[in-house]
Amino acid sequence: MAPRANWKGFLKVGEVTCPVALYTATSTSGRIAFHTINRATGHRVRRRFIDSETGKPVESEEQVKGYEISPGDYVMLEPDEVAAAVPESDKTLAVSSFINHDDIDDVYLDKPYYLAPGARHAEEAYTLIREGLRAKKVAALAQTVLFRRVRTLLIRPHGHGLIATTLNFDYEVRAASDAFDAIPALKIKAEMRALAEHIIKTKRGKFDPSEFTDRYEAALADLVKAKLEGRTIEVRKERPREKVVDLMAALRQSAELGKARPRATAKPSSRAKAKATPARRKAS
Repeated sequence: MAPRANWKGFLKVGEVTCPVALYTATSTSGRIAFHTINRATGHRVRRRFIDSETGKPVESEEQVKGYEISPGDYVMLEPDEVAAAVPESDKTLAVSSFINHDDIDDVYLDKPYYLAPGARHAEEAYTLIREGLRAKKVAALAQTVLFRRVRTLLIRPHGHGLIATTLNFDYEVRAASDAFDAIPALKIKAEMRALAEHIIKTKRGKFDPSEFTDRYEAALADLVKAKLEGRTIEVRKERPREKVVDLMAALRQSAELGKARPRATAKPSSRAKAKATPARRKAS
């Protein structure tokens, strides 16, 4: 079944307009999800909003948004008042400029979407825009109202299509100095640097997402399967903390291990994959 578009509108570059549709590029729907259960009855527990002072339940029709201006003092906003703040949308993804791929800091990248043609007659204009971006090796910056906010998107060629990545607002990105200013300026010995470079060289590879598995998700699937089969669950004991080792000794040991081990990482066998799949399906 074809995926449902999250948004439909028009991509506008100058006087060229192309019907397009946005599709979510990533999803967490495949993860194992849990419900909160009453241990005594086995029934599912549901959340209710409670008045913090009276302790009485507050039904949905009595709930409004509130902005705290001082402790315990709120400005209340009705749903239609909040809706009035949502910008009007003409469903147009208007390109404002073109930039080099390296011009944007990665911390501004938010969520990727597949941007596809929204109609058959749009394919020619879509292809023209995609190949124009690819030929000039640039990305397009465009804005539209997306999910109640005016969002800026970075549009780049991706195979036969386009990737549109929403960008974080400037006020959402924390200054790097908050995390890095306390790092002292240290001078690394030449031998240590050479060993580090050697380790990096021996472990060079290519990115293959299939090699990286969600170990926690797999462990949850095995846990649910074990419970269904009535097996005893062993509670993991906390590991003792590792002792602080000499950095130079650690580098030398890593370099020796790098020589002994092959570069290629063994992929899980098809039997292992088949074994894990039924457990996950059963758990979900």
